[in-house]
Amino acid sequence: MNKNGVLAIFEEWNNALKTGDPENVAKLYAPGAILLPTMSNIVRHDHNEIKDYFVHFIASKPIGAILESNIRDLGDIVINSGIYEFTFQDGSAVKARFTFVYTKVNTRWMIIEHHSSQMPEQ
Repeated sequence: MNKNGVLAIFEEWNNALKTGDPENVAKLYAPGAILLPTMSNIVRHDHNEIKDYFVHFIASKPIGAILESNIRDLGDIVINSGIYEFTFQDGSAVKARFTFVYTKVNTRWMIIEHHSSQMPEQ
């Protein structure tokens, strides 16, 4: 998959956040996906746990922007890692390191692993 295709998957995820519906975000994660979220210490192991995280995260109306992207296409798996920043409705922001691992489920690319951790140095 080319760089624009990978970035389009991120934009689909980012746009799902903007809908305010956590189900719209959670459905982008493949069955068996793991989420290590930015704003929670709890690892999310399934659809319901992932959706629960986004109930709380979406409430602050986040908008994400990728600041650095490093894409590796391994055929059946595509990895995008780097740095992104979320701005929130209250004007606050958080920068985080991310790794999205995508896999093809039937004909659709889905998130199978998502790790996001706040930058340790501000």
